[in-house]
Amino acid sequence: MTQPDPIRRAPGPLLATALDLAAHRVPVLPLRAGKVPFGNCRACADNACGGRPNMKTPGPCHCPRICHGWAAATTDPATLSGRQWAPIWEQAHAVAYHPGGAGLTVVDLDHARALAWARKTLPTTRTVPTTRGEHWIYRGAMQSANAVRPGVDIKSTMAYARWLGPGTGTVADLPEAVLALAVKEPATLRPAPHVITVSAPGGGGECRHRTPAYLDRGIAMAEQRITEACSAVHTTVYRTFLAVLSAHGRCGCLTDAHIGRLFAAAQAKGEGPRHCNDAWTNARSKLGL
Repeated sequence: MTQPDPIRRAPGPLLATALDLAAHRVPVLPLRAGKVPFGNCRACADNACGGRPNMKTPGPCHCPRICHGWAAATTDPATLSGRQWAPIWEQAHAVAYHPGGAGLTVVDLDHARALAWARKTLPTTRTVPTTRGEHWIYRGAMQSANAVRPGVDIKSTMAYARWLGPGTGTVADLPEAVLALAVKEPATLRPAPHVITVSAPGGGGECRHRTPAYLDRGIAMAEQRITEACSAVHTTVYRTFLAVLSAHGRCGCLTDAHIGRLFAAAQAKGEGPRHCNDAWTNARSKLGL
């Protein structure tokens, strides 16, 4: 007697969303209650397997289960809808994606003050509303980092973000201002004098921003960022110097007057001349200037 064909149920809404994202080359995974990934299987508990090749601890793991958090994100529809993951989707509360795996960076703005800062500081891009703030999506991957400033996290490589819809607006390229947020200030490379003796980099290239007005606006925004720092002033000064040098350190359009404005803003926040010199020197060294 011929056996009847098995009844194929349509995928639930979360799995359907995941399959649609995977079809657009966005690696996805399910989240359990609490907006966190499902735990590892017994063979992978406590990283006993050595970790997947793209985890912090390289290893031989090829577990087909939903293990290792963000590293389990996949675009393979057979894995997403396969029998190993089927029970997981029945328990899932949300879909997450790996921004770095899709060539994206998410700036997670967690409250109104963080949003106000972003609107003043960052270029407009696609935005997605969240429970308490917004996700700003940029084209380009970078290092992830939490608490880069009050209420601001960066989610890109080795991280996941909840899928909350496509959002609105056009995705912009990842700006230098966001890249600078994830840079930790290094130890001072060499002693610096107590007086301000720095000068503008020599340059020799062509400024890609082309107009002096763009530079003046950038310096004004940098001054504002330092002035509005409520905490971690040392780090803010360094990151601001780094962002300015990233944009103009090789084109020769920075002048001593521009640098003096930045130093004056830093000293108005209580930074001494030595720390200003150290921060400038470290930022130049970081960029190879």
